[in-house]
Amino acid sequence: MAKKASAKAAAAPTAGAKTRQYEAMFLFGAAFAPEVDKAVGIARGIIERHAGEVLVAKKWDERKLLYEITGNKRGLYVITYFNAPSNAIAGIERDVNLSEEVVRVLVTDADHLNKEEMEKVEPQPIVREERPSWERNDRFEGGGGGRGGYGGGGDRGDRGGDRGGDRSDSRDSRPPRRDDRAAEPAAKD
Repeated sequence: MAKKASAKAAAAPTAGAKTRQYEAMFLFGAAFAPEVDKAVGIARGIIERHAGEVLVAKKWDERKLLYEITGNKRGLYVITYFNAPSNAIAGIERDVNLSEEVVRVLVTDADHLNKEEMEKVEPQPIVREERPSWERNDRFEGGGGGRGGYGGGGDRGDRGGDRGGDRSDSRDSRPPRRDDRAAEPAAKD
């Protein structure tokens, strides 16, 4: 019984703590995609457990994750707006870290939003940025046309045409390298 009382005292915010408005984006695994109400309920429960008053809680979107997080390739995002004491945020983040259902959470300040703006929040389309042609890595895809790579050859236009003399003469005038000697066939007597 004493353990329960101390746990409640640790989770309860201290008296006199300033209440602020926050936005929290909860990320759930793909298993929660068909159970949106359950995911929203879990997010609401975590906030209310730490003396938070939920203003808006809804599904934001279901998306493919940029990289795999704890075995999840897709995720369900739930967005919540709530009022809570500032010292409750650490408890919310701790509960998420201990939770098996919630993958991640991001809590930010939302004092600048009113209730109408909170309810209007919708997912934004994913913008694919077009890379300029000089950043493309198409020279290794066999299309040639580049400055070498696996496609081979191509004029190195940045060096200009003639670079001063016949380069084949300079190779004959230098002594052979060790590699050059090994490549020559052995003379037979």
